Amino acid sequence: MSKDQLPTGPLGDDPDQLPTRAAGAAQVPAVAAPDRALLLAAAREERGDDDTIDLRAYWRIILKRRWLILGVLGGVVALALLATLLATPIYRATAVLQIERHTQQVVQAGELGTPGGVDPEFLTTQIGLLKSRALAERVVDDLDLTRERLQRLNPPSWLSRLKAVVRPAEAPATPAVPTPGSTADPEDSPERVRRRAANMVQEALTVAPQPRSRLVSIHFDSSEPHFSARAANAVADGFIASELERRFGASSYAKAYLEQQLQVSKSRLEDAERKLVEFAQKENLVSAVGGGSLVGQNLSELNTSLAQAQAQRIRAQARWTQVQSSGALPQDMLSGSIAGALRQQRADVQRTYQEKSRVFKPEYPEMQQLSSQIKELDRQIGAEINNVRQSVKAEYDAAVRQESLLQAQLAELRDETLDTDSRSIQYNILKREADTSRQLYDGLLQRYKEVGVAGDVRPNNISVIDRAQAPLMRYKPNLPLNLALGVLLGLVAGVLAALVLEFLDDTIKTPDDVEHRLGLSVLGIIPQLSSKQTVAAAAADLRSAFSESYRSVRTALQFSTDQGVPKVLLITSAGSGEGKSTSAASLAANFAQLGKRTLLIEADMRNPSLHRVLEIGSGKGLSNLLSGAGKLEDAVRPARQPRLDVILAGPLPPNPAELLSGSRLVSLLSIAGTVYDQIVIDGPPVLGLADAAILGNVADATLFVVQSGNTKIGNAQAVIKRLLGVRARIIGVLLTKYNARTAGYGYQYESYYAYGNQPQLTRQ
Repeated sequence: MSKDQLPTGPLGDDPDQLPTRAAGAAQVPAVAAPDRALLLAAAREERGDDDTIDLRAYWRIILKRRWLILGVLGGVVALALLATLLATPIYRATAVLQIERHTQQVVQAGELGTPGGVDPEFLTTQIGLLKSRALAERVVDDLDLTRERLQRLNPPSWLSRLKAVVRPAEAPATPAVPTPGSTADPEDSPERVRRRAANMVQEALTVAPQPRSRLVSIHFDSSEPHFSARAANAVADGFIASELERRFGASSYAKAYLEQQLQVSKSRLEDAERKLVEFAQKENLVSAVGGGSLVGQNLSELNTSLAQAQAQRIRAQARWTQVQSSGALPQDMLSGSIAGALRQQRADVQRTYQEKSRVFKPEYPEMQQLSSQIKELDRQIGAEINNVRQSVKAEYDAAVRQESLLQAQLAELRDETLDTDSRSIQYNILKREADTSRQLYDGLLQRYKEVGVAGDVRPNNISVIDRAQAPLMRYKPNLPLNLALGVLLGLVAGVLAALVLEFLDDTIKTPDDVEHRLGLSVLGIIPQLSSKQTVAAAAADLRSAFSESYRSVRTALQFSTDQGVPKVLLITSAGSGEGKSTSAASLAANFAQLGKRTLLIEADMRNPSLHRVLEIGSGKGLSNLLSGAGKLEDAVRPARQPRLDVILAGPLPPNPAELLSGSRLVSLLSIAGTVYDQIVIDGPPVLGLADAAILGNVADATLFVVQSGNTKIGNAQAVIKRLLGVRARIIGVLLTKYNARTAGYGYQYESYYAYGNQPQLTRQ
């Protein structure tokens, strides 16, 4: 547009006569929520506050921090490899023993002996003996371990050698050999050396029982393979020898002890039996078969008979009581008498009499004869029942007499038994003493014979199954295992470090962060340029992803409101260097490409950079217009893009906020709105300055620029809160310098603008 078409004259000297907003500058509906709390609440509601684990989010974190994870992995693996290569090789030799349980028992009474039978802790005890210090000292004596030998078997660790390489001055010096006549170092005394050697044997020894068997593996680890085999065999041989010494020593002692105890027990048995016979003859005590006295045996039998007689008397008394009370006779006696038959006969005669009474009268001879038979049968039945009753009484009287006789006889026999028992107390004491002495003597004699046989045979319950041989390969360090552990630990440490750094990183990195954290929609994603590509070159290439992304933002702005693109569009950011000036220039150029007359205003009068982006020399600009020191046609400069004019910042004023808060800014936008179809304002950063807040109030809409991976979430939320506080209309967010691979989204956004961006052959 030519300068002749621009309004001439100053922007106005009377503030009361200045229009507040151009007529064509329609109000844009507020696109942001009136309160930031509502925005964040909506974002949280959309995101969801459940405790579900988003595996894809963690996968994106791993992809984003993959170089950190690989670096930590490489470091841990290198450290594991270095430690493995510098570690002293350790060789393990193994001997296998078979350990059977003890079956020999020296004495049975408990004074002396070795444990016998099945002992569930036997194998554990044997393993403890294999690890004992006594056996270790015996192995030291068998192997003749000296101080020099110990030093060769215990070389310095890889850490000590590494320190010696890094700092040679601190390397351990060789101990000096004591000169004759000098005082020996207590640390080099034979007792100290023997103690250190025993400790070394105990530490290098590993005893492992084989599952579900009586086999025990003896492992010995050292830096010399032949010494490992010798030491393992020495432990096995020493254990067998010490076990035999313990058993043979116990057998010899037990044999001498049993001989002495046999003599004492024999004398006690003879004396006890002699006293028992003499006392029985003196008291005239005769024992029954099976033990006990004859009087006691008779008392027991008589007591049994009395109990039977009492039971019989009680039964007879009950029968007689029943007969006296109810008159009913016992059923067993009735079944044995003729009373039942007589009753049956009387019933037959009575039935005949009843039948004939229907024909004949009682005075009839035949009827009188039947009546006489009935009376005679009644007499016989009564006599028979009386006889049965007398029998019950007789049985009861006989049972009472028998019980009385037995009680009298039992009383006499009880007195005789008490007298015999009083005289048998001492006899029983002497008999028990003789029995005890006999049992003890028999047991000692049996054990004495067993000990003699065992001492001649010399059995051994421990045997060597496999003797140790010098190993051909080292046992540790295990290079494959250490590298596998290094890889595992490196991956775990790398992933943990990536997760920690990711959760400590409070910047906005992805479009999802914008929507979830800020509650605003993303109008565009600007990809990050490579180190070899400049902004000017990317913008000049219309088929590049950079140019295509800004065209996408332009399209999104066209549909942001029901009236299209807001006429006065402010572009700002939280801080400097986030790409707002580049975005403003690129969007203005894209609007101009649509045929719109576009005005780009550089409103950052503190640190202007738009003139460097557009490569336009500085001169009069916005500060001149707002201060009244210039005219609009003098400040407007044509850009290289057709239909695009620019107003630069101009000379830097001492207080830009005071110029922006005046009425000339509103007048400028109103006058420019009558001439231009689109006005784009490159605003200053929001944080720490009042300029962007003033511009946000007068602009129709504000586009918030956020740099991916740089803008902090707290700063962005503070920007939104501040802009909403001055009633600015935030239309959306523009995410700049976005690297899909760095953000962990792979090709999800990387190919967002790549469609059609393929190199083509140039026409000749």
